[in-house]
Amino acid sequence: MTHHQIVIVGGGTAGITVAARLRNADPSLDIALVEPSDKHYYQPLWTLVGGGIFRPEVSGREEASVIPRGVKWIKDAVATFQPNDNQLTTRDGQTLTYDYLIVAPGIQVNWDKVKGLKESVGKDGVCSNYSINTVASTWKFIRELKEGTALFTQPAGAVKCGGAPQKICYLAEDHFRRSGVRDKVNVIFTSAGPRLFAVEEYREVLEEVAARKGVDTRFRHNLTELRPESKEAIYRHMDTDEEIVIKYDMIHVTPPMGAPDFVAHSELAGEGGWVDVDKYTLRHNRFSNVFSLGDASSLPTSKTGAAIRKQAPVLVDNLLSVIHDRPPVAQYDGYTSCPVVTGYDSLVLAEFNYEGRPAETFPFDQAQERFSMFLLKKFGLPALYWHGMLKGRV
Repeated sequence: MTHHQIVIVGGGTAGITVAARLRNADPSLDIALVEPSDKHYYQPLWTLVGGGIFRPEVSGREEASVIPRGVKWIKDAVATFQPNDNQLTTRDGQTLTYDYLIVAPGIQVNWDKVKGLKESVGKDGVCSNYSINTVASTWKFIRELKEGTALFTQPAGAVKCGGAPQKICYLAEDHFRRSGVRDKVNVIFTSAGPRLFAVEEYREVLEEVAARKGVDTRFRHNLTELRPESKEAIYRHMDTDEEIVIKYDMIHVTPPMGAPDFVAHSELAGEGGWVDVDKYTLRHNRFSNVFSLGDASSLPTSKTGAAIRKQAPVLVDNLLSVIHDRPPVAQYDGYTSCPVVTGYDSLVLAEFNYEGRPAETFPFDQAQERFSMFLLKKFGLPALYWHGMLKGRV
């Protein structure tokens, strides 16, 4: 049994950012971070990888290189939590005890919730941006398609960046147009939801984008099965339960996602299996020495790295307050951002808060498609991520 003052579960965006901020605030803190992966990926880049702009390897770095100096890396995965005893058990059988726990393991991609997907992704026109092992297949199948139907899906429930399924659809449409085959390719975007975007100001713009590009949008369609031998996608209509079959020549699938199993089956979980925290303070609603942020938390906002950038300083302020017997007063307002790529030279930078109101950074209308915002996503945000967020500076 090993004890640490603070144990962080997860070495992704949230875990590393919080670890860096804690070390910057107080280098004497005893912090351990539990993360099984060798590689750390800047996943927002995978949309551009799927669109052929970057190679997959550009998005990754060694995990060891991003863990802040002075933080002990426990290269293992959590198996179970025992929050009443202030301890957890790892997959390798270690028991870790803690004074304070931060839970940030991210979101789980549930490939097996679409029948036939796991076996077929990466082959015969089936692709997905949601894994480093499959993202290269997206650009391969977009590039190879000269005629037929290109199908893009968005499932029911939370996914990493709710606007991401649209981004690859718009990039593909732009590629078909630029390569002279657009009039031979039918582009269809299906969503289990009722509309393209939750925030009205951005929804209206994105509907205009889809209409201008001639994208056939179909809502309340939830993908349940792939039949790769006949190239058929099987849907259930969310309202009528009707089975719908759409034939494809290539299909980009956004898989269903959810809380990691070891979180969902633990005492830390609340509704939907997410870590049950106060949406303002990020402190657990039942275990006062537990905090959570990022995709695994119950925070009712989009699951994006930009949201973590605003959550991390709040969590760190509140955790340090609790350590020093002060009340946690810092509050997160639900800010998140979704840079929706609409082509190879345009982007709508959606930024909004818990109320669904725009909370924009720049002094111009960000609902307009802009080349400058595309350059921000391509070059500015990755630099901000590697040199700012992960260092605890922004």
